[in-house]
Amino acid sequence: MGWEPIRKRRTGPVEPNLVDYERVYAGFSWDEARSQLTGLPGGGLNIAYEAVDRHAAGASRDRGALRCRGRGGHTTELTYDELRRATNRFANVLRELGAGKGDRVATLLGRVPELYVTAIGALKNTSVYAPLFSAFGPEPVRERLRLGDVRVLVTTPQLYRKRVAQLRDSLPALEHVLVIGDDPPAGTRSFAEAMARAGDEFTIPPTSPDDMALLHFTSGTTGKPKGAVHVHGAVLAHHVTAAYALDLHAGDVYWCTADPGWVTGTSYGIIAPLTHGVTVIVDASDFDSHGWYEVLQDERVTVWYTAPTALRMLMRSGAELAKRYDLSALRFVASVGEPLNPEVVVWGQEALGLPVHDNWWQTETGAIMISNYAAEDVRPGSMGRPIPGVEAGIVTGDGDGVTEVGDPEAVGELALRPGWPSMFRGYLHDDKRYAESFVDGWYLTGDLARRDPDGYYWFVGRADDVIKSAGHLVGPFEVESALMEHPAVAEAGVIGKPDPVVGEVVKAFVTLREGHDPTEELRAELVAFGRRRLGAVAPKEIAFDQHLPHTRSGKVMRRLLKSRELGLPEGDTSTLEVGR
Repeated sequence: MGWEPIRKRRTGPVEPNLVDYERVYAGFSWDEARSQLTGLPGGGLNIAYEAVDRHAAGASRDRGALRCRGRGGHTTELTYDELRRATNRFANVLRELGAGKGDRVATLLGRVPELYVTAIGALKNTSVYAPLFSAFGPEPVRERLRLGDVRVLVTTPQLYRKRVAQLRDSLPALEHVLVIGDDPPAGTRSFAEAMARAGDEFTIPPTSPDDMALLHFTSGTTGKPKGAVHVHGAVLAHHVTAAYALDLHAGDVYWCTADPGWVTGTSYGIIAPLTHGVTVIVDASDFDSHGWYEVLQDERVTVWYTAPTALRMLMRSGAELAKRYDLSALRFVASVGEPLNPEVVVWGQEALGLPVHDNWWQTETGAIMISNYAAEDVRPGSMGRPIPGVEAGIVTGDGDGVTEVGDPEAVGELALRPGWPSMFRGYLHDDKRYAESFVDGWYLTGDLARRDPDGYYWFVGRADDVIKSAGHLVGPFEVESALMEHPAVAEAGVIGKPDPVVGEVVKAFVTLREGHDPTEELRAELVAFGRRRLGAVAPKEIAFDQHLPHTRSGKVMRRLLKSRELGLPEGDTSTLEVGR
């Protein structure tokens, strides 16, 4: 089915930041855009200063920076000046612990004020902030703490006992664990007590735009998680893209629903909106249609950045539910994390009075690269057009060489010319893999796409096997490895199975060891085992298969498993091992 473009709005409460796309794109310069930031008083660039301190020193000093809605109905609000002083305290805590420039500081937390204080305080101290998803099981947590050489972890007593305590001996780099709440477990310290002893003045050390600032973990298909390295200079891309792709203006009330354990929850849940001096809404509650509409209504949210999964769940509740709430403050809705169905874009216009603006980016890009814009027509199903300052293309080829596709509508790999400020600067401890991401002057994204004659990009599919479930990237190898630790499992193959709500659910095909029968009891046991080890990224479905397809080199052919699951043509099976 074809979808008609949704025409841009001619009027609104504010003028969009990007009105003439072609003119701005043609004349954009990252060097000139740098003037939008203040820079450290003594020179240099620090993310925390741009996000908090420069506002606290000016007219926004007493404006709300964070408004955190707790599960029990209690709301905590921090002004920009209060956030400045709280993050100064945490920077002093790190200094007292002996953590300094380049030392990794991780959070294993939900949406609580302490996470935001930790993130910004670590950046002030020129330490490196590494968020972890709080629903991860022990094994993913250990792998990321180990890979990241994390020295300081901030978490809760409950998460520490369930996810970290039993792993502590295998993590020699982890020197300090600060816990939020009463009764710190053995081997940990109280976050509140440490903060109470710290002073609330702190001078940010000299910081280069090229100093490491953020470490985001992303999953691969044939290896362990990768640690994507980002620098303080990335804040320029965060700021610019929030203006162009999210249309943020000073005075906005902004809500990003992304979990703070993932890159979106950091780049656009913390850094980008704060650089614009807006009020950021933080809601600790789980998804609930009525509850989310209440947040939009009661907080008078003006800009909302959410995920297709959440929008599809709201869509299931019907447009009439949305109309029961006063959403008149809302002027812009954007979505990211997985492909956005055209139906959801159109539903947004019907239920919210606004189309949903899709955009595209990756952990590695650090910021939005392609977007639909407030002043532009929205083409349902399209990712949009490149951000000013970003050159995108469609290429074909492989790691030995690629060629840009000239024909409109031709499908190829989406690629970007390096040079934007938030581009990742490496995979931690894996220079070879980083180098392989760049071929013939392009960064290869691993996503397949096409570009229409008007320059709009359309997502086609993943070029690899990474699963996108509810906006989270799930590496099949990591899931397979965990399942194979069960004594009954000889081998496993994992795929993403399309799901109308979360995009894909994780499904595992399991070969059993001799002496184990494929019973329903064992299936339930493996599902529970996966949840204990992997948390939210564990397989939701498990099938028994004693004859998994393999390549001649012995790798499970996930592509073939997925084709068979979906009843699709098997395609080229020339590399299939026969007789196994």
